Order: sequence, then structure tokens, then C-alpha cells
Amino acid sequence: MSQAKWNLIVDVANCTNCNNCTLAVQDEHVGNSFAGYAAEMPKHGHRWIDIKRRERGQGTMTDVAYLPTMCQHCDDAPCIAAAKDDAIKKRADGIVVIDPDKSKGQKQIVDACPYGAIFWNDELDIPQHWIFDAHLLDAGWTEPRCVDVCPTGALRSLKVDDGAMQKVSQEEGLEPLRPDLDTKPRVHYKNLWRYAKCFVGGTVSSERDGLVDCVEGARVVLSQDGKPVAETTTDGYGDFKFDQLDADSGAYTIEITADGLAAERREATLGESINLGEIRLGK
Repeated sequence: MSQAKWNLIVDVANCTNCNNCTLAVQDEHVGNSFAGYAAEMPKHGHRWIDIKRRERGQGTMTDVAYLPTMCQHCDDAPCIAAAKDDAIKKRADGIVVIDPDKSKGQKQIVDACPYGAIFWNDELDIPQHWIFDAHLLDAGWTEPRCVDVCPTGALRSLKVDDGAMQKVSQEEGLEPLRPDLDTKPRVHYKNLWRYAKCFVGGTVSSERDGLVDCVEGARVVLSQDGKPVAETTTDGYGDFKFDQLDADSGAYTIEITADGLAAERREATLGESINLGEIRLGK
């Protein structure tokens, strides 16, 4: 029978930046030491769970996404490779723990983490990170505190074998934070595109009898290199949006048609998300 291991699922679409998870970690570790797991967390300067913020778009078409980040508890962890004297161990349940005694003076452990999730405690001269609340799980808790306090369901923990986790990942469209690193993290992200991808959008209007109004149901086609990439129709406010596009993905063409109105065409070069603003269709 396969070994059950801990995993964390982060749903970016559900994170509202309430910071309950961050505060729960601070409440647990500031002023408290847990032998064999973690020394006391500094009151200032450390955010073992840190929520990143990204604003996309401009003007009337903007959105904000929040990305909880933390130790990824990688199966192929660069910090373990950098550590000396067995200062870091990968437990059988998948959790990575930095030994607060053996890691003393080993600042290279901080530098080894490509996610920036390991912090240096100047006072104690040790590296520290979010330990998945291993001390609580070992004491019988069924989930870490950050999951327990999350009011929106943005964080969810699962203890399952790798086969079952792979199935969950496929069914829910989960992905790693940085797939290019290939560290085999045990933190999985859902709706990561909300933070990592870009959009092209705009508002379609027309003028009839001196009145400007939104155009609902206009056909909008997004093309690149002469080939259609996606198609949509404008909503009741005349808005359209093509999302989940790669940043810095180059030039796009947007073609807009509506019954009884002249077609319009726009060119856009996508670096970050773009709001094309109002696009007026003539007669």
C-alpha cells in the first residue's frame, strides 16, 4: 500500500487577502518554540505564509488576484541538497522540516530556495520556514491551522497517496507554482491563471440617433499570426475579455462585428493585460 502524504491545495480564485493564514502562523510560532520542529518565529520581518498581490488591466476593466505563497515542501527540494549535517529532512508523510539545531549558521539554505520561502533568523542564526504545522498534525490535528482558519476555502489540505493526488490534480486542473523548476512541490495551485496570466479586453458601443449605447452580443474574434485563437460575444455592458493569455506573447488582432453595424479591427501587443477601452462601431 502506498504511503499517504500531505498536500496543500491553494485556490487563487477564492483568496480574498484576509491574511487569516498569515496571522495563524504568526500566532502559532511567535513566542513559541517547538523542539525538533521550529524555533521561535521573529515578530517582525518573517512571513512564512505570504500573500502576493497582482493587479491586471487598466481603467474600467481591472481585477486583482491574491496568491498565497509558502514553503512548497518539494519532493526534490533544493534546500535539502544545499543543507549540511542532515539539517533538513523529508518526512515519510511528505513534509519538509528544517532542524532548528542542526541548521544553525547554514545561511546557504535560504539562498537555495527558488521560491523565496525560507527566511533567515538573525537573532538565532538559523533558516526558518512554514513547517506545514507538522507538530500539530503529529499531535492529532486533521489539518494545519492555515486551512482551519481560511474562511473562503482558498486553502485545503489532503493526506493521500501520490496516485490519488495525481487524480485530484487532473480532475481539478491543479498545477505547480513554478513548473519550470521541476522541484515536485506538494503545494498545488488551482486557478493560478488569475495571477499568472493576462487578458485583452474592451467595451463595444455604437451611436444611434445621437445616443451612445452598449452593444450586446457583438461577435469578437482574437487572432494571432492570422489564425483565430478565441472567440466570444459582448455582454450586456458591451464588454468582452479574452483571458488566460501568456504575458509578453506578442501581437494580436481583435475583430468585432455586429448586425447592422460596421466592423472594427484593433491591434494589440500583449506585454501585461490590456484594456482597449471603448470601441465605437459605426453604421
